[in-house]
Amino acid sequence: MADSPRKVVEDVLSGNMTRAIWSGNYDEALPVSLHRFDFSTVLPAVFYMFRFGHRRGSGQFLNIFGDSNGTPAQKRKSATIERVADKLATMDGLEGFGGEVEQAILGDLLLCFCLENTNHNLGRDQQIQRVAPAHYMASWIDLPQNIAHLRNVPEMMVAMLAAQKGEVVTLNQKEDKTRFAVGRGYGNNVLLKAFNRGMTQIGYAADLASDRFNEADGSVGLDQLLMIRLAQQLPRAPDKQRGKQQRSRGSEISNQRPIAERAARQFSEDIRRFVRSYADPLPRHSLVEVLESAMAVGLTTILTSTIEMLLQWAENGKIVAKKEQAPAQLFVDCSNGIDRSLRGHAEQSMDDVMRRMERFPAVLMVLRILDYQARSRRKIKQQNIATRPYATAWLNLLGKLLMRRHEEARFIQATVEGFAEKLAEKLEDDYPETADILTNADSQPDPVWRLAEGLMTLVGPNVRRSNFMAMIDSSLLTDRPNGLAQKRSTTRGTGGNSARRSRIVRSLVFTDPVLEYLVHLLLLKTGNKAGIRPLSFKDFIKEIRERYGLCVDTPPRRDADLQRTTSGQPGYSGTASARPRPVSRG
Repeated sequence: MADSPRKVVEDVLSGNMTRAIWSGNYDEALPVSLHRFDFSTVLPAVFYMFRFGHRRGSGQFLNIFGDSNGTPAQKRKSATIERVADKLATMDGLEGFGGEVEQAILGDLLLCFCLENTNHNLGRDQQIQRVAPAHYMASWIDLPQNIAHLRNVPEMMVAMLAAQKGEVVTLNQKEDKTRFAVGRGYGNNVLLKAFNRGMTQIGYAADLASDRFNEADGSVGLDQLLMIRLAQQLPRAPDKQRGKQQRSRGSEISNQRPIAERAARQFSEDIRRFVRSYADPLPRHSLVEVLESAMAVGLTTILTSTIEMLLQWAENGKIVAKKEQAPAQLFVDCSNGIDRSLRGHAEQSMDDVMRRMERFPAVLMVLRILDYQARSRRKIKQQNIATRPYATAWLNLLGKLLMRRHEEARFIQATVEGFAEKLAEKLEDDYPETADILTNADSQPDPVWRLAEGLMTLVGPNVRRSNFMAMIDSSLLTDRPNGLAQKRSTTRGTGGNSARRSRIVRSLVFTDPVLEYLVHLLLLKTGNKAGIRPLSFKDFIKEIRERYGLCVDTPPRRDADLQRTTSGQPGYSGTASARPRPVSRG
C-alpha cells in the first residue's frame, strides 16, 4: 500500500518543515485560519479577552447543563435548549415559567436571543453550539467549546482594537490612553461599556468570579436579562487557555495583525467611532445586528486588501506602502437582486475578483516555504527582523529571496530545487502529475513556485478552495439578513443535460443593517470630534468606494495589473475574466 502524500513529504522535507508548511494559513500575512467561522459567536470571545487579557479556555457550561453522568460527547449532545430552560425556570430571578407551556416559551426566547443550535437548527431538543452577544455576560458561556473554531478572528480583532506594541497583547496600565483597554474593567473599554449594563465588579478584577449583576438595575431588556440569568448558573467565567500550541503562546493573545496595515487601522477607528457614538441610542438588538455588519465590512476590506497586496508581492517581491494599500473593488447590486441587469454585473464583478483570488492559497504556500528556509539561515536570523505587530519588513525580505535579490537567495533556491527533485522521485509512480509539476522547469523555472504548486496538488486544491470560499462567505455574512452578499445556484451551458453545469454565483448587496452602518458611520466627524457632518449622496458613494472598494455608480477599477491576462504569472494557470460594462447609477 502506497504511503499517504503527507508521509512522503515528511520523509523528504522532514517532519518540522512539513508541519510548518502543510497548512492553509500564514499568520504573518493574515492571522486567521482560512475556514468557516460564525460572526455571531466572535463578540463573546472578544469580551472575554478584553476583560481578562488572555484567551478563553474551558468553562462550566456542559457540566451545569449537560448530562453529568455522560461522556464528553454525551454531555455535548444532551445540552439542549429544553434542559437549559428547565433549569432556569427554577431559579429565583425568573418567575412564571414553571409550567410546560411557559418553559417552551422560555426555551424559544433563549433560542431567539441567547443561544444557537448546531447547524443553525431549530427546535428545543437539539445540541447547543453557540452563544450570542446579547450582553457582556455571554463571555461566561464557553461556546463553542473549542475557541479554535472561531479561527483566530477574535484574537485578531482584539489585537487591532487594542493597538499595542510588542509580541503579545498585555494588560493596559492606568496611564495608557486607549479606547479599548485590556484588563481594566468595563469603563475603560468602549466595547465592554456598550454591553455591560447593570454590571459591577466585586474584589480583584482578575478574579474570574468577580463580575456581578446589580439586581436593582431595571434598565436591562429581556434579552439581556436572560443572558445574565443563564450566566448566573455558572460559578465563574471560563479558565484561561491551557497548553502550548504550534506557533502559539497558549493563553497569550498574539499581537499579530494583518499585513494590510491601512485596512487594519481603519477597522479599529471605525469600530471605535461607531460604538462610542451609537451604543446608547441604538436598541440593543439592533446594535448587535449592525455591529456584526460593521465587522463584516471591516474584515472583508482587510481580506481583499491582503489578497491584493500578496498577489502584487508575488510579482515584484514588495509589500505595498501603507498609503498606497487598497482593497479589491467590487460592484454592488443596490437592487438587492431584483434588477437582473444589476445582479448580473455584480455577479460578474465577484467572479472576476474570485478568479484573481484563486492564486492566493499558492502564494501563501510560497510564503510558508520561504519563511521556513529563511528562519534556518544564520545571517537572516541575526538580523532579528520583527514580525509583530506588522510583518512588512519580514515579507519584504522573503520577497527579495523569491526575486533572488538577497545574498542567501541562491542557497535557498538550490535547497528547494533539491527538495523538489527528491520529492518528484518519490511521487513519480503514484502521483505522476505532481512529479511532473515538481520537475518541469520549462513551464515554471522558479523551484519555489514548483514546490509550492506540487504541494498544493497533494494537500487537495479542492479542499483548500472550499475552505477559502467558506472563509469568504463567513466574512461577507453571505445570505444573512445583515450581510454583504447573496449567493444562488445557476445553470449554464447549451445542449443536453450533460452539457449544462450548475454553479454557485455570488454578488454584493446592501442589506438594511449594512446600509444603516455605513450611513451612520460616515455621518460622524473624523477623529475624536463629536457630532455629525453634512454628507451628500455623491460623497457617500465616493467614500465607500475609496474606503472599502464598494462600487455603486461606477464599474470597479481596472489597473494595469488587473487588465492583463494573468495566465503567464508565476504560480497561476487561469485567465482573467472580462471587464464588467459600465452601468448607470441604479
